[in-house]
Amino acid sequence: MLSIETLILIIGILLLLGIASNKFSARAGVPVLFVFLIVGMLAGSEGIGGIEFEDYSLAYGIGTVALCLILFDGGIRTPYSSIRSAWKPAGVLATIGVFITALITGAAAAWVLEISIWQGMLLGSIVGSTDASVVFSVLRGGGVNIRPKLANTLEVESGSNDPMAIFLTIGLIQVLSGEVPFGFGLITLFLNQIVLGSVVGIGIGWGGAWMLSHVRLEAAGLYPVMASALALFSFGLAAAFGGSGFLAVYLTGIVIGNRRPVFYRGILLFHDAVAWICQILMFTALGILSFPSRLVGVAVPALLISFVLIFIARPIAVFLCASPFKFSFRELTFLSWVGLKGAIPITLATFPMLAGLPSASLMFDTVFFVVLTSALVQGWTLPHIARYLKLEVPTRLPPPVTLEISSLTNVDGDIVDYFVDESCQATGRMIKDLALPEGVVIALLVRDEQIIPPQGRSVLHSEDHVIVVLRPRVRALVDRIFARREQLESPIPAELEFPLRGSIKVGEIEQFYGLSIDTDNDATLDELVRKRLDPADVKVGATVRCEQLAFRIRELSSGGSVEYVGMTILPQTESNSSGEAKTEAPQ
Repeated sequence: MLSIETLILIIGILLLLGIASNKFSARAGVPVLFVFLIVGMLAGSEGIGGIEFEDYSLAYGIGTVALCLILFDGGIRTPYSSIRSAWKPAGVLATIGVFITALITGAAAAWVLEISIWQGMLLGSIVGSTDASVVFSVLRGGGVNIRPKLANTLEVESGSNDPMAIFLTIGLIQVLSGEVPFGFGLITLFLNQIVLGSVVGIGIGWGGAWMLSHVRLEAAGLYPVMASALALFSFGLAAAFGGSGFLAVYLTGIVIGNRRPVFYRGILLFHDAVAWICQILMFTALGILSFPSRLVGVAVPALLISFVLIFIARPIAVFLCASPFKFSFRELTFLSWVGLKGAIPITLATFPMLAGLPSASLMFDTVFFVVLTSALVQGWTLPHIARYLKLEVPTRLPPPVTLEISSLTNVDGDIVDYFVDESCQATGRMIKDLALPEGVVIALLVRDEQIIPPQGRSVLHSEDHVIVVLRPRVRALVDRIFARREQLESPIPAELEFPLRGSIKVGEIEQFYGLSIDTDNDATLDELVRKRLDPADVKVGATVRCEQLAFRIRELSSGGSVEYVGMTILPQTESNSSGEAKTEAPQ
């Protein structure tokens, strides 16, 4: 039995090795999951570390807690816009797709390993889901920058497909053990996993977001701790009622992240660190649990099963499930390739061991080898596949860095550091000509490690850092101003009113926001509104429509000039090509 001092030493060494291996993986292009597992295998009883560890129950506990916190971290970073754009294809892939993958892989496993068809289906179910921790790591930190809809589909699918894999695994174990008859009992188990997991996750998310925003804590460090407690509570409550704890904690993270609670950036930073610690400890512990000598014995059949899983089962499932959602052939091919396996299959592979099923050891070793193969073959080649299929999109480097306003009350504001490079739209422009929305302030310029107090006539140079204070709701507009000239990264949200100064010129709006206004480019918004309204109608609340845009007078000066207008992008059905002007009641 190891002493607590020795255990602390081992954990410290494993974390340092994990950090060092992450640095190596970034340089060599090797997936970090693969490196962590190899580090664990080297530290195990048959490696140079000599750590003896064969406690599958403890490994399951470590994996479950780690995955809970990793999924919560992924959830709080997933905006509602990602869910809206991807929930349909992701939902089908997370359910029917996992079932098809498990069915085909299970049939191959039963034939290759010469086990019963039910045992084969159990192995197929264990490796049927896409692992969230690996997908989050690859897409958000692995240098793969793909189209938003594609990335959102993969992230939402990986975060929500665990219930199906867990349902199939637990259901088949219960069938093999004779505890549940095949049929209605399995359907009830599946519905409990999905429905209860969703209800608990969303409920705890809304309640937790309210608590984080309204419960006043004296120490800032307690807010991330409260968020972690809510994640663990959501998982445990859902599991206690027979629901999917993994789905619940992912949904709780999504709701809390989109409600932007107090100390939001601090919560993000804290859980980013927690997620890394969990990944290192989880994958390393699972690596220690394996026995390389046993993996050699299953190498050939495991490679055959991996081939079926990667090149047959996953592509068939993706093309059948995702084709109706207007993905191109290249996008479907990429979706097929990103069937990355990770901690979930290895954790689920401990279930047959704990249940004492026949061939459980064979299934665990085979699953472990399949995960290693998936991480090495698919994870290593992912950036090259994205480039080969021409699915990569340009990225601005370095990206804007959002900083936290230090406050223990809910402050509706962000501080953003924008980097100005040669291709930035703002390069060479004076600050007063940037068409910034109302309420946006350039607080500081940093040039050549020197601080420059900003003035209206200050010209932005390449390599400048522009520190901007803004409200989150106008972030989309400010991002466009500092975007590359050849790339406007995302559409401006429709039906959302953005406040602009009346002195801004039409040409500046067209240049920075990529919009088209049928009038003189040198005209100001004040002049545009006055030209299209009768003098008696120039009052607060009056609205002018110009094709795809609407301008509403928000504030007038004492002399009657338009100080501020609210610009709204109209939905296509409401846009007025005639440039009709109308007056509305002041609001």
